[in-house]
Amino acid sequence: MSVFLQNVLSTLKRGVALGGFPEGLYKLLSKPERVVAVSIPVRMDSGGLEVFEGFRVQHCSALGPYKGGIRFHPDVTLEDDIALATLMTLKNSLAGLPYGGGKGAVRVDPRKLSARELEQLARGYVRALYPVLGELVDIPAPDVGTDSRVMAWMVDEYSKLLGRNAPASFTAKPAVLWGNPVREYATGFGCAVVTREAAERLLGGSKGLTLAVQGFGNTGQWHAYWASKMGFKVVAISDLSGTVYDPDGIDVEKAMKVKSETGKVVNYPGGEKLSDPKAALYVDADVVAPDAVENQITLENVGKVKAKLVVEGANGPTTPEAELELAKRGAVVVPDFLANAGGVVMSYLEWVQNLQWYWWSEEETRAKLERIMRDNFERVWAKFEEMRRSSREVVMRDAALVIALQRIYDAMKARGWL
Repeated sequence: MSVFLQNVLSTLKRGVALGGFPEGLYKLLSKPERVVAVSIPVRMDSGGLEVFEGFRVQHCSALGPYKGGIRFHPDVTLEDDIALATLMTLKNSLAGLPYGGGKGAVRVDPRKLSARELEQLARGYVRALYPVLGELVDIPAPDVGTDSRVMAWMVDEYSKLLGRNAPASFTAKPAVLWGNPVREYATGFGCAVVTREAAERLLGGSKGLTLAVQGFGNTGQWHAYWASKMGFKVVAISDLSGTVYDPDGIDVEKAMKVKSETGKVVNYPGGEKLSDPKAALYVDADVVAPDAVENQITLENVGKVKAKLVVEGANGPTTPEAELELAKRGAVVVPDFLANAGGVVMSYLEWVQNLQWYWWSEEETRAKLERIMRDNFERVWAKFEEMRRSSREVVMRDAALVIALQRIYDAMKARGWL
C-alpha cells in the first residue's frame, strides 16, 4: 500500500474514532465502491501505437454523483488514485456539496505528447469510461497535467457518444463551452480566502503578513496572486527549478509572467535563488502554503518549518506525524480538503449553471465562491475551538473530519447502509 493511501486511511480512522462513529463507517469508506482500469490506445505522430493505462475510482455515492479530477502524470498509481478519491468524498461532504468522491488518472507525461496525441488520449479516456460517466453519475474535472483544453475535448467526445450536448458532464471547461472564467483560478482563490480567514483568527489579521508558496502551478500562482491582493506579502515561491526568496516581497504578477514565458520561477529577476524546491517551506514566513504535491512536510523536515500557519493547497502535503509535531509547537495546519476546496465548489457552481442552461457573471460567481469558502472555514474553526477545549492534541483536520464524516454517516444511515 502506498504511503499516501496509508496516510489517508490513518486520518480517516482517526476521524471515525474522534466522532464516535460506528466501525462500519470506516469499513465502507476505506474501500471505493467501484474501480475501473482501462487501456487507451493512441496512434502516435511517429506512426507507432502506444497503449496508456488509465483509472477511474468512484469512491462513495452516499451524498450524490461522484466528483473529482483527472490526473495525467507519469507517476500515478491506482492506490494514490484511491487516496485522492477518498479525500474528494471528504472534501465534497465538508463543503456541503451534493457529491460523492471520485478521481481519475492516466499514467503519462503529457509534456512529451504533441497536441494531437494529447487530444487522442483525452478522447480515448472518455470512450473507455463512457458507461460510468455522466452529468448525474460521475462528473470529472481537471487535475495535475490536465486543463480546460483537455476538458473541452472530453466533453465534446462524451456529447458525441451521447448524441446531444451535455455540458454538465465535465466541469472547468472553457467559457465558450459553458464554463465559467472563475474556474481557472478558483482553487487558488479559495486557498487565499481560507488563508485570510485563518490569519485573522490565529495571527490577528492578514495585512503585511508574509506568505511562502511551495509549488507555482495553477493553485500556487493564484493562491499567491489573490493573497497578495488581500494584503499578504509573498516572500517565497518555488517550482521544480528551485526557490526564489525575497524578504522584501515578490511581484506575483511578474513571477506569473516569468513562469508562463520560461517555465521556471528561478528566472524571476530578483530575490535569492535556492536550488531546493522545498526551501520555500523553510524560509522565515508567517504562513507557508504547500501547493505542490503530497508528502512534502514529513517527520524528516518538519523541524525546518518556521511558520505558525500552514495552509494546504495541495492534496496530502503534510503527513499525519508531521502535523502532530507542528501542533505541539502551536502551529495550525488548515487541512487540504478545506483549504483547496475552491476548485470543486466552483465546479459545483458551473455544474448548476450547466444543468439549468443559466449564466452568472464572473463577479457574481466569485462572490458565491467566497461566501461558501468563508462559511466552510467558520464552521470548521468553531468545531476546532470546541474540540480543543476538551483536548489539546486535537488538530484542525480533526474538526473538519468530524463535520465531513457526520454528514456522510447521516446520509448512509438514512439510506439504510448503516
